Amino acid sequence: MTDTDNQLRHLAIIMDGNGRWAKKRGLPRAMGHRKGAETVKEIVRAAGEMGVRYLTLYAFSTENWQRSEEEVSALMDLLRQYLKYDLKELQENGVRIIFIGERRMLDDDIIRQMAHLEEATAANEKMTLCIALSYGSRQEIVSAAQKIAALAKRGDISPEDVDIKMFSDMLYTKDMPDPDLLIRTSGEQRISNYLLWQIAYAELFFTPTLWPDFGKEELASIIQNFNQRERRYGKV
Repeated sequence: MTDTDNQLRHLAIIMDGNGRWAKKRGLPRAMGHRKGAETVKEIVRAAGEMGVRYLTLYAFSTENWQRSEEEVSALMDLLRQYLKYDLKELQENGVRIIFIGERRMLDDDIIRQMAHLEEATAANEKMTLCIALSYGSRQEIVSAAQKIAALAKRGDISPEDVDIKMFSDMLYTKDMPDPDLLIRTSGEQRISNYLLWQIAYAELFFTPTLWPDFGKEELASIIQNFNQRERRYGKV
């Protein structure tokens, strides 16, 4: 599939099913997350090859902090490994990486490495990989509203100035187009507090495949299905 074949510009994915993948095999949940991290690398490469310009992955939600201390610690250690060793591949494939979410909830060493990767890949132009980490869409929307309220309180704007564009510009994703397609793996059919504002007109696709088993062929099939859909944005 070439860039010209693909109508999809921005793909968002809810990567679900790591724990169930491990449980089915009698393995610790941490092993499912490790296998899921390998799938991330495969899908990032495949999406780039298929002409996707923006790929946003739901890696860790604000609600995930409520999981067991053991599981959260394992996830953070896996994240550290991912952040430390993937710069070379990102550079070789022309991938710019950015992170969205509540960074203040993360450990300082992780925050520093995230900033390093963002700076080191800032000039890459083939694809933007956006990782939603410690992310919750309701909190993102509240934060945007707070920013607008602060501007109004200072007298910089009036209520009439507030419109869709201004609100969008206050979100973490202000420099990206809205997602065209949202995929959720594992068979669950809900959005889970993910990009609620941004997916207003996204096409939705739910697959029963658990994230560690999700691969290039299925991604290509879903994108082909997407390209055959008629998107009317509320019009006839």
